[in-house]
Amino acid sequence: MVRRGKNLTEQKGPSGMNHHLPASSRPTHDETLRYDAAAAREFTTRLFAAAGMAEDKAVVLADVLVEADELGHLTHGLALVPKYLGDIPPGFLATDGQPEVISDRGACLAWDAKGLPGAWVVMHALETAYERIGQYGTVSIAIAESHHIGCLAVYPLRAAERGLMAILHSSAANNASVAPFGAREGVYSPDPVSAAWPTTGEPVVLDISASITTANLSQRMAAEGTRYKHNWLLDAEGNPSNDPAVLAQGGTILPTGGLDHGQKGYSQALMTEALTQGLSGHGRTKSTVGMRAALFLQVIDPNAFAGLDAFQRETGHLADLCRAAAPRPGMPPVRVPGQRGLAMRRQAEAEGVPLAARITGPLTELGAKHGLSFPKPIG
Repeated sequence: MVRRGKNLTEQKGPSGMNHHLPASSRPTHDETLRYDAAAAREFTTRLFAAAGMAEDKAVVLADVLVEADELGHLTHGLALVPKYLGDIPPGFLATDGQPEVISDRGACLAWDAKGLPGAWVVMHALETAYERIGQYGTVSIAIAESHHIGCLAVYPLRAAERGLMAILHSSAANNASVAPFGAREGVYSPDPVSAAWPTTGEPVVLDISASITTANLSQRMAAEGTRYKHNWLLDAEGNPSNDPAVLAQGGTILPTGGLDHGQKGYSQALMTEALTQGLSGHGRTKSTVGMRAALFLQVIDPNAFAGLDAFQRETGHLADLCRAAAPRPGMPPVRVPGQRGLAMRRQAEAEGVPLAARITGPLTELGAKHGLSFPKPIG
């Protein structure tokens, strides 16, 4: 598998790996400091390996989680490590093995991932698509029982950087945190979809959810005692709320579009669950455990259609038109999806990954249990 960054043996970085922060210099809970990305990847790899994960899986999982933080997806980066580690002892997160092939017709495949690390599963699916894309032009893979895949945007971006378009859907069959439009009872999961494609400049990268917010962000805000600026939730009685604490009291997340146009997010969710759980054959009619997900990945080669040059000409032109569009009064220049995240990734690679103490604190404690030290901040 292709991995961004250096090999493990080269990943010491300027901050090193063998230092504890003295108590007097540890950051406060909300303080954000920058850390060498290579050192953070190596620490996370070693932490998963110490918990029993095969090194090839640990390498990919650490790489994807750090890139999520580089792109600014802070709830889906290294903040997930404690949850992932907690799924290993009960067997919800498998530490080694290969997906079971349910069906393989060349351009269309179905796998049972058997709880393998989601990041590794999706990267393995991408590599499978790359091997076949020249013959088929488009490759689609439906995957059951993958463990959580973290930040969806990471994966289609990898394909776009190779001149391909990719679309990735994810759903969780044991998650019912989102209410259908018009209901007050949760039925389905936030059901995100990400896609990326090349242009004449940087790729366009979208990462959207069928729900108006996510369960992970809501849990973090509830723990911090903060509220949303708008009523993106329903309490147990079906009343609009901005308090994420209502989710632990029988409340639900509204679909994208909210109380006004929530039928749009609701419809998107039904499509995502059909592609992920329906095509993989493992959904809400069957039991699942932990943070497992159903996935649908499609990779498309523009050269199988009108050609990559024509594709990029059209996508690049539209992206340029969007950025050049006159902004509303008082608003900043228009961006295209992914533009800010890619800028953040460039900055993180040059200056270090920004991580809050609420993320590095638990990692430091988990590392200490295995004789590992979280890297010192840069500067």
